[in-house]
Amino acid sequence: MANEAEKEAAARASLKYVRDGLIVGLGTGSTATIAIRYLGERVRNGLKIRGIPTSIASRDLAIQLGIPLTNFDEVQEIDVTIDGADEFDPALNLIKGGGGAMLREKIVASATKKLVIVTDSTKQVPLLGKFPVPVEVIGFAEALLAKKIAELGASVAQRKDGAGKPYVTDEGHHILDCRFGQIPDPADLARKLSDMPGIVEHGLFVGMASVLLMANAGEVAEFRRA
Repeated sequence: MANEAEKEAAARASLKYVRDGLIVGLGTGSTATIAIRYLGERVRNGLKIRGIPTSIASRDLAIQLGIPLTNFDEVQEIDVTIDGADEFDPALNLIKGGGGAMLREKIVASATKKLVIVTDSTKQVPLLGKFPVPVEVIGFAEALLAKKIAELGASVAQRKDGAGKPYVTDEGHHILDCRFGQIPDPADLARKLSDMPGIVEHGLFVGMASVLLMANAGEVAEFRRA
């Protein structure tokens, strides 16, 4: 319950970065979902924005709430994106993808002028790696990539859905959840993963967050990337 209250506080605090006329990236995950719901309230009260969702789930929620949507065919730059994270370190490097949407999340983040991350206090770590790094892969290369990632020192497991079948992303791929332990150099690991043919995307977001809002014990701390 405390975590839920923190998520709500962080999500509500993120709304100060949204104003009339902006293109807004709509993140995926529990805290981002709360932020989308608050945005829906603001839209019903007259806020004029257009959203670009990072997943089918976020798209469907935005439609349900009456948030007008757009896409990269119409616009190629996003003013602000509000999204969550599974972990963040002191440099605001992130692990994302617990919700399975890191491919679209990273595309949206890459096109965003200000990426605002909202979290509760459990997501703060001195070094990334307590949470596994999700890696989205094409099926043709999945076994090969699992072996190559394991050779980097990770324990690799294919993500399953609620029925025990392989989890399928919005783009039709599988996810390998890769436990590296502590990651002292996220940028180096990100490069190694990105260089492997067959990896569609991974959950290391290095140097992308502009602002991070972390709720803790009734207060919201704001961190900015140096």
